[in-house]
Amino acid sequence: MTTFKSRDIISIKDFSKDELLYLLDLSGKVENGDHSALLNGRILANLFFEPSTRTRLSFESAMRRLGGSVIGFDEVESTSTVKGESLSDSVKIIEGYCDVIVLRHFWEGSARLAAESVDIPVINAGDGANQHPTQTFLDLYTIMKTKGGLEGLNVGFLGDLKYGRTVHSLAHALSHFNSKMYFISPPTLKMPEDIIDELNEKNVSFVELDSLEEISKEIDILYCTRIQKERFADPIEYEMVKGFSRLSKPLLDELGVKKDLKVLHPLPRVDELDSSLDTSPYGAYFQQARNGIPVRKAILLSVLGAIS
Repeated sequence: MTTFKSRDIISIKDFSKDELLYLLDLSGKVENGDHSALLNGRILANLFFEPSTRTRLSFESAMRRLGGSVIGFDEVESTSTVKGESLSDSVKIIEGYCDVIVLRHFWEGSARLAAESVDIPVINAGDGANQHPTQTFLDLYTIMKTKGGLEGLNVGFLGDLKYGRTVHSLAHALSHFNSKMYFISPPTLKMPEDIIDELNEKNVSFVELDSLEEISKEIDILYCTRIQKERFADPIEYEMVKGFSRLSKPLLDELGVKKDLKVLHPLPRVDELDSSLDTSPYGAYFQQARNGIPVRKAILLSVLGAIS
């Protein structure tokens, strides 16, 4: 039997197809059941060295709805990091105060370092431009619920594919499900070479493009990302690409997309999703955000050994 008890959630690459499906199935059971007291007396430490709304609050909401409590911080200035304390020392101290750690940090590899430093589960809530595995679980859950399954879908990735950690994790996850992927971005924001090499090694079908129009009629899911201004070292480079991925309902109608196309976005959005999409049949991103509750409840219950 698959179990995540005491397991770190660091990279989506650490999980097999069967393990992905196990957690998605568990998320469905959690969404439709009452598990309100299973984590009584357990404590989650939310350690957010970078800004977050959805991930931090959905983990906190999930923990409280399961009967647990939450400690932590959401800005680096309030921590001993500003005094020179290392991340390894910080998590070793905090380990004594909690049962599970959720960490967002600006360093790639920070979550792995933290997991190697402590004996309680560490959940990666985003390490730089690297990975965001729990977002990927809820992305998969949203796709499964809106499309009825995961196998054989045509999935478009639009926007910042270079710095967008959510698309890196999702591309890997979908490689298990016979997906065809379309990577649509400006030349300077293409999917990183290591992701491309991995997909080639797995014989996954994908196409790199600089325009949505070429494949608009083929895709089942369009995963849009904002152009992340904070990841750019050169402001001029950002200004050149900031309007690349703008979508609206009239545009999608004009492009002749499938009637059951679903637009996903990890949020926050800036100007890439017009409000005309919000109440259209295409827009699934608010549902996607809400799915963070059952998915993160399932993750917490599983790694703390309260459910299997």
